[in-house]
Amino acid sequence: MTRNEVTDLILAAKLKKKMSWAQLAEIVGFSKEWSTAALLGQMTLTEAQAQAVGAALELPEEAVAQLQVVPYKGSLPTAVPSDPLIYRFYELINVYGTTFKELIHEEFGDGIMSAIDFKMDLKREPNPAGDRVSITMSGKFLPYKTY
Repeated sequence: MTRNEVTDLILAAKLKKKMSWAQLAEIVGFSKEWSTAALLGQMTLTEAQAQAVGAALELPEEAVAQLQVVPYKGSLPTAVPSDPLIYRFYELINVYGTTFKELIHEEFGDGIMSAIDFKMDLKREPNPAGDRVSITMSGKFLPYKTY
């Protein structure tokens, strides 16, 4: 069983059981953002977390075992995403990527924002003109070393 097949099983079971990502995150014991990434195949669960998710979603043992394997990260099937929602993030980076880079370098120096020592929070912001999506990303600054 591949990790992609496990992800398909999770999505089908989630739908069948009418569970939300937030409910599954409570079972995992971490944020809805990290837990969703893990259940979509981008993070590694502990044995206890994998067993708990497996029990809740009635996954086979082979799937539970796969949840504990370090995944090959990067879930997009193409370099330029075709899904409209995901494409907007690609578009956002195309438009604002150099701005992020310039401002981070000006504020912090030569380095990067970690996607490993990282957290994210996604919330709905009610707005009379139409609800807004608020995404807060916080990554540790990692300066380039000289040697």
